[in-house]
Amino acid sequence: MLHAPIIPESEVDITAVRAQGAGGQNVNKVSSAIHLRFDIRASSLPDGIKERLLAQNDSRITRDGVLIIKAQAHRSQEQNREDAMRRLQEMVEAVATPQRVRRPTRPTRSSQRKRLEVKTSRGQVKQLRGKVTE
Repeated sequence: MLHAPIIPESEVDITAVRAQGAGGQNVNKVSSAIHLRFDIRASSLPDGIKERLLAQNDSRITRDGVLIIKAQAHRSQEQNREDAMRRLQEMVEAVATPQRVRRPTRPTRSSQRKRLEVKTSRGQVKQLRGKVTE
């Protein structure tokens, strides 16, 4: 299993913004949410990982290949920064190992036979539910 490369902080652009939602007076004064921008194409990631990241149908990836993560779950800016970096690392780790090609398998002869037997027995049960004629 391949290990995902660790993303250097120099390749990540982190901006503090005001968080949305409830929080009282604090939410209007403190910029505790984090916008993390990561340019996938300009990064030092291996080409295979870049391709798989860009191929994902993720709304957080722009047309220019920039991944934008907004972290605002915590009250402190530092915790949101760590959360955003962790989520970015998890995304890279998720595509680090290429998915195995699925080889289609065929059902065994006995499983096919069992399926048909169950099918006929169910059909017979349903036939017996017909109208009763005297």
